[in-house]
This record gives sequence, structure tokens and C-alpha cells, in this order.
Amino acid sequence: MTARILIIEDEALVAMELRFVLEDLGYSVVGTAPDARTALALASRGGIDLALVDIHLSDGATGVGLGQQLGEAHRITVFYMTANPGMVSHGVPGTMGVLTKPTDEGCVREAVEYALHLRRGEPAPLVPPGLKMFS
Repeated sequence: MTARILIIEDEALVAMELRFVLEDLGYSVVGTAPDARTALALASRGGIDLALVDIHLSDGATGVGLGQQLGEAHRITVFYMTANPGMVSHGVPGTMGVLTKPTDEGCVREAVEYALHLRRGEPAPLVPPGLKMFS
């Protein structure tokens, strides 16, 4: 079964590029959300395996709390994608880590594959170099 991924990113071009990359890799992108309200509406439909969450969204720096809520309340595997990794350097309960932007297709692929291996309880390869895991 194909993993279902939610992209939470307020920059339309970045979200579109991520969508194309993920779909080319065979994943199902359930939607893109530019803000917390839209993301929570999409998450409430259920069936999402992974969310890629930016920290600064169109409604402000709501991504940190949103990621925590998605992980804890909706049981979605979450990692942040941000140019400001210091904002989550302490870790966030319910989330797995942070991928620093800008990034490339290979880093995204490796991070997504790693996260999905962990979600399924499968042995995972080494942590991809671009993904900083929270303890």
C-alpha cells in the first residue's frame, strides 16, 4: 500500500516541488496546507502516514505546535522541514526530527523512506545525513 503524505508548507512553489518529488517516488500526497487550520482539516479525514511540516506558515510560526498535535492526537509521523532548525533543536514531543532546507530530492527521498520504515516498525537504514533525529 502506498504511503499517504501531507505537505504543510506556505510557499506554493516549494509545496508543488515537494508534491512532484513525492508523487514521482510513488507516494500519495493527500494535500498541501499553507496554514494550521487547513492542515488540521486535512488531518481530521484520517489515513495520513507522514506529514512534512514547515515551521513558519502563512498564519505565523504555528508549525511547531501543529507538528506536535499531528503526532500526538492524530498519530501521524511528523518531521519538520525548515530553514530554521534551531527553533526545534530541543526536540518536540510526538515528532521525529528535522530536515534543514534548502534540501534536494535525494535528501527528501531518504528522509521519507527512513520515516516510513520506522512507522512500520521495520529495520531502517542509517539515519540520512540531512535528517536530525530528536532523542
